[in-house]
Amino acid sequence: MDTGKIALAKACKGLEDTNPLMTQRFGADPYAMVYKDRVYIYMTADAFEYETDGSIKENTYSKIHQINVISTNDMVNFTDHGAVNAASQTGIAKWAGNSWAPAAAWKEIDGKDRFFLYFADGGGGIGVLQADSPTGPFRDPLGKGLVTRETPNCADVLWLFDPAVLVDDDGRAYLYFGGGVPDGKAAAPGTARVVELGADMVSIAGEPQAMDVPYLFEDSGIHKAGGKYYYTYCTNWNVDAAGTERYGFHNGEIACMVSDAPMGPFVYRETILRNPSRVFGLESNNHHCVFCFQDQWYIAYHTRILEKAMGVEKGYRCTHIDAFAMQEDGAIGEISQTLRGRKQVRYVDAYQENPAVSFAVMAGAGTAAEDRSGQCGGSMVLTDIERGGFIRVAGVDFAKGAPKLFAMALRCAGNGTARGAVQVRIDSPEGELLACLDLTDLTDGQKFTVCGTQLLTPVQGVHDLYLIFDGAGFEVRSWRFVEE
Repeated sequence: MDTGKIALAKACKGLEDTNPLMTQRFGADPYAMVYKDRVYIYMTADAFEYETDGSIKENTYSKIHQINVISTNDMVNFTDHGAVNAASQTGIAKWAGNSWAPAAAWKEIDGKDRFFLYFADGGGGIGVLQADSPTGPFRDPLGKGLVTRETPNCADVLWLFDPAVLVDDDGRAYLYFGGGVPDGKAAAPGTARVVELGADMVSIAGEPQAMDVPYLFEDSGIHKAGGKYYYTYCTNWNVDAAGTERYGFHNGEIACMVSDAPMGPFVYRETILRNPSRVFGLESNNHHCVFCFQDQWYIAYHTRILEKAMGVEKGYRCTHIDAFAMQEDGAIGEISQTLRGRKQVRYVDAYQENPAVSFAVMAGAGTAAEDRSGQCGGSMVLTDIERGGFIRVAGVDFAKGAPKLFAMALRCAGNGTARGAVQVRIDSPEGELLACLDLTDLTDGQKFTVCGTQLLTPVQGVHDLYLIFDGAGFEVRSWRFVEE
């Protein structure tokens, strides 16, 4: 068994960076839903489109039928739940042609927690899916759009898309949507709408109301803090000198308005996020959401830094999250955009069964549904593993005891025999070798086998964990340490 250093697969982000959130897939237009002790992030599933010669083409956004879902309870390690097959004839909402810019919410109805996933059918309307868990399986409760051109006061909205949803403290819920810039109306497009949702969350109550939003382009956002309602949005690409002088923003930036009521009127307050191109390069649209988790405020947004790292630069987007503080006077201020990202808010229990698809950094591997069903919410596995592939799990806590064994659930990726080993190191890819798991006896391609090995050296405290794959031909479902 080779216990020497292994040349690592190239990672598309720094080993200590928490942004972007994932590199195994693209994910744009992020929306966060906090449920119990986890944050669920729902994203437009950007995916490579190809020319007839096999080269990658510019992202047309016209073939997006899925919504990617990841979650975290520590804000650094994210669990991959797969994708919701939302739109198209093979998806859940067969009437929809696309599934852009999701928004999610939950509400207790008839004594049970229900989960709702809103999405844009291109720019032509908004649909809703429903589930009994944050990751599905989702179903189509209406068989049609929730908001369409036939919805009152919506016929003249250029883009009926980019939903945001708020469930208020009294249980009443509100949907915000719309966008686009009519000719000659850059300063006052008049294309933002808000409507109260029905108690069932899949109907609307009353007529959508127009919102006076200066220089609106797209990307409705909503959150509540200190009894105030904060409507946030992306400014358009026609901000003139007068707009900059009056409001302080430029093209494609996230601006903020405030109200005492969920349906307004909203009053402009400040710009909170510059266009990411000013920090990371590669100009693109800007799409965000603001949320609070464990008394800390965050903003999720997308950039093009992942495709830049891949050398593609064709308009495929990835999600970041950065933290900020709400000021005593209710101001947010300009939020810093970083690669380092956020602090870890809790540690990973080394002794519980931890999914292999939960990590801070991954390279030289991919993720897939264990049964290859393509349905979100089922068991996911680490697959397509290359020699030198690895995952970094941040902040693993060994404080409970002194582990004696390392165990991992694996299976062959096909009908062959998996060969190689898994090195277990702490703190860095060249850090102390805790264990080396031999895979020479792994032959079953159907069932997962729990393989274990004794630790080579004792470990205590909190450490980053590197699982480094010296071989190929296998899949990993989970790992854990065992005390005896």
